[in-house]
Amino acid sequence: MKVVIFAGGKGTRISEESHLKPKPMIEIGGKPILWHIMKIYSSYGYNEFVICLGYKGYMIKEYFLNYFIHNSDVTVNLENNEIEVHNSKSESFKVTLVDTGLETMTAGRLKRVERYIDSDNFMLTYGDGVTDINIKSLVEYHSENNKICTMSVIQPGSRFGVIETNEMGVVTQFTEKPKEDGAWINGGYFVLNKKVFSYLKDDADNVMWERQPLEDLARDGELLTRKHNGFWKCMDTVRDRDELEYMWMNKPKWKSW
Repeated sequence: MKVVIFAGGKGTRISEESHLKPKPMIEIGGKPILWHIMKIYSSYGYNEFVICLGYKGYMIKEYFLNYFIHNSDVTVNLENNEIEVHNSKSESFKVTLVDTGLETMTAGRLKRVERYIDSDNFMLTYGDGVTDINIKSLVEYHSENNKICTMSVIQPGSRFGVIETNEMGVVTQFTEKPKEDGAWINGGYFVLNKKVFSYLKDDADNVMWERQPLEDLARDGELLTRKHNGFWKCMDTVRDRDELEYMWMNKPKWKSW
């Protein structure tokens, strides 16, 4: 089963870094967050990826084109440019890199990779969020329920801690980043049947996946959710990047490999 990853947006909310590189190439622990996402899937045995490129997509192409050499010991014969590879530490990824347009919206990006989906079901996610979702269980849940789209949903934590005090104003409890009250949002990890492409119009370049296609699937009773109560973190800002970097140096909850 292939994994489609949206990696074409401009990442304007993290422009301090994205003016130099596409958002999925911003590094956590010396590796692009895109690599971390792929490693999550790979740890469950899913190693075939279709990457939807757009903004500065050439940088993502160059990263994977050079990945094998950059992660191997090599001997280079400068006389004839022969290269001998030793002790490669490369991944077992098979990556299809697709230019899906600079200004294309997410529904259009998905529509443009339809030709690369050769099985009944495939997975979809964004190139900026990591999680400890059990991918195998998510796929099994999708298969058991026989819907076109299964969407993971999460309860985001608040940016602010909650302080409880007694009648004298003395703090009795400080809860850091509690879950929002009853609010579940799109967690960005999907399993889809290829019938989903019938919900993507020919002019889908101007359509957000999160709007018309998902709304139409919901209307037809074909959108199923699966709640995830564990770790989930999206890298939207420099603050988010710094938090993920700190987690990586201490206890990365998304590391399943």
